[in-house]
Parts: sequence; structure tokens; C-alpha cells
Amino acid sequence: MKFLKIIFLFLFCNLSAQKTLPFDSLKLKDATDFLVDDYRNIFLYKNKDFSFTKYDSLGKQQAKMMMTLPFKIQSVQNPMNIVLFSENTQEMKFVDANLNEIQKVDFRQKFGFIKSAYAEDLQQIWLLDESMKRLVQYNFRANNIINSFPFFIDFEKIKDMLVFENRLYLLTENDFKVYNFKAEKIFETKIDKARKLRRENENIFVIAQNSVSKYSSSNQFTTTFTAKNSKIVDKNSSAYFEIKAGKLYLYQLE
Repeated sequence: MKFLKIIFLFLFCNLSAQKTLPFDSLKLKDATDFLVDDYRNIFLYKNKDFSFTKYDSLGKQQAKMMMTLPFKIQSVQNPMNIVLFSENTQEMKFVDANLNEIQKVDFRQKFGFIKSAYAEDLQQIWLLDESMKRLVQYNFRANNIINSFPFFIDFEKIKDMLVFENRLYLLTENDFKVYNFKAEKIFETKIDKARKLRRENENIFVIAQNSVSKYSSSNQFTTTFTAKNSKIVDKNSSAYFEIKAGKLYLYQLE
């Protein structure tokens, strides 16, 4: 117990005091996903109307995208090429900084049912093909399958995926799992109310409703941020963010 207290003391000594950002609580009210890029632009996705909206750090709207079916936003780490995937429509969209669509990839003509997708770059997409129980490396520019790996695992509850250095990272609402390309499980841990995955250099971050945890290549898993009773949290490379009681808080990394 004393050791855990030392860990949490170290963690919060490396975070500056919280700062409330001037953001209209009405804009935050129905947000079901929340992302922040390294320029502190704030992105809100709402399942209520399938809207995806970009704001600056003062809460001024910069762009808005309306969709007819739900999409999952992969990341805003590259704000010039934001990636969205829809399990419903079996397609991936790439949008620019103004949320204008610049490319669409339709998986229906070449694959069975894609459960989850991860765009590695602007040429390659990793796909979990549920119908054929496989992990696929797909060059969508050339419309060519580069690699295909058998994966006889449960696809049903997968919420997010990420591929990095010959490892597949999978997230369900309550589990985080790491596999090699032989479908051998390398690591597994329980996560409460998990939401999405994020990569920063060699580290993989698991973002849940009330916490952010870090997984390193040496199989070390540590919680780096907690926000009890928050509606939703996120991070960029320099800070953690929390929506709580209609307000947006920033915790700067020192």
C-alpha cells in the first residue's frame, strides 16, 4: 500500500494543477467521443445526430461534419488526415483539417465483414475480417492485400484495434489484449469502461472513461492518469483532458 501511495504521489507531482478551459457546457453535453490534437483543437463526436465537430481551445467552432450512420474516429494526431471507420457502412473515410472528405475506402467489394480497421499510414490499412477470421494488411492505394494472418479469436466485442511492430493490440469494453501475428496472446489485463487506443512513439495508451493507462513493449502496464466521476477523458502529447459536470479541464504535463 505504501508503494502504491508513492506511485500516485509521483504521478500527480508531474501534472500541473487543473485548468478550466472556456468551453460552452452545452457543446459538451451530448458528446460520446472527445479528442484533442497537439494544437489543442477539440473534436466532439455525438451519437445523437452522428455529428463530428472541431473547435479551437476557446470553444469556437472551426468545422463540422454530419453523417447518416455512426462512425468511429481513429485519431486526430495528424489533424491534416483524420481517419473514421464505420462498421455499419463497411467503409473508411479520410478527412482534412476542415473535416472535408478527401478519400473513401469501401471494403464491401473485396472483403467479407470487417469488424475493426486501423489506418497505419496513407497507404496501408489493417483489417480484422470477421467473416474469414483473419488479420489483413491491405494497401488501399494499389487495392492489394499484402499479408493475411489467421486469427481465430472472438471478434464480437472488439471496440478498437491498433497494429505496431508486428503486434496486434485489441480493446474490448473490459479487456486490453496484445497478440503477435501468430495469434498468440502476449499480454492481457482488465480495463473498466475502455474506449480507445492511442500510440505515442513506442508506447500504447489505453483510454477509458475515467483513466489513461500506458503499455510498454516490455509488457509493463501502468495507470498514468485518473479522473474519478468524469464523463470522458482524453490526452494529447502534452496534457490530459477531462469533461466533468459540463466543464472541460486540462492537466498539463510538466
